This record gives sequence, C-alpha cells and structure tokens, in this order.
Amino acid sequence: MSSTAPRINALPAPHRERLLALAEEVSFEPGERVFDEHRPADRFWVVRTGAVNLDSRVPGSRRPAVIEMLGHGELVGLSWLFPPYEWELGAEAMSLVRAYEFDAAVVRTLCEAEPPFGLALTQWVGQVLSHRLQATRERLLDMYAPHGSGVL
Repeated sequence: MSSTAPRINALPAPHRERLLALAEEVSFEPGERVFDEHRPADRFWVVRTGAVNLDSRVPGSRRPAVIEMLGHGELVGLSWLFPPYEWELGAEAMSLVRAYEFDAAVVRTLCEAEPPFGLALTQWVGQVLSHRLQATRERLLDMYAPHGSGVL
C-alpha cells in the first residue's frame, strides 16, 4: 500500500468526540466473524486493538479471499452508510479485537440532524473508501499487469 489509511483521528476533534460518545465497546475472538456478505449492514466499528481481515467469498473455495487487513483506528464497514445497507464484503477477527461499535441508524440520523457532523463523517468515510479502492487497484496491478508494461 502506498499510504496509511485514514484513521478515526482524521475526523476533526469535535466530530470525533461526538461520534465516540455513541460508541459501545465490544470485542471479537480470533476467527470470529464480524459480519458476512449480503447481510444487513446495521453497525460499523473502529478497531481499538487487534486486526480484522476484510474478505470476499470465492465460488468453489472453502475460505474467503482476504482483501485487506485493518488495525488500530481503522474503520471496519462502509456499507452501513449507503443504501441498500447490505455488506458487500465480509470481515473476520484475526486476533483478539477490541473495537468501538456504532449503531448505523443512530449515526445516520445524527448525520441528518447535524449537517456539519454529517459532512465531516461522510468525508472521512469517503477518504477511507478512496484509499481502499486505490490499494485494491495497486494490488491488482501487482498481480496482473505485465512487468515492464509501463502500466501504473
């Protein structure tokens, strides 16, 4: 990856504090599924400690393919913000994970009620999404671009 993913500290302090006031502290054991593809995206998390793999089911394979590993301060789950609020990937704890958990409906309601908060949160999620798309693009190019092709 070319750069560090935007962590929760990328949110301006007043908005970060507002969001964290809604948090519930949770934990996941190693190997525990955080969420699965095509299920309702009604929550999201920010990792405090540990590591979570984002993954995708591959037809004919017993194990999902790992897309990215997330750690301290990183956002786990993006689909909660975008209709139809259904997970596009899955996630699994790779170690003991302690995280802040957020009720997606409550946060979306707050975003509507407090536009400056909503804008800041949406911009942060957009930065995370952009970073993940760029990281995926780089991995795909590493895997599939012909060496010496000049393709970046």
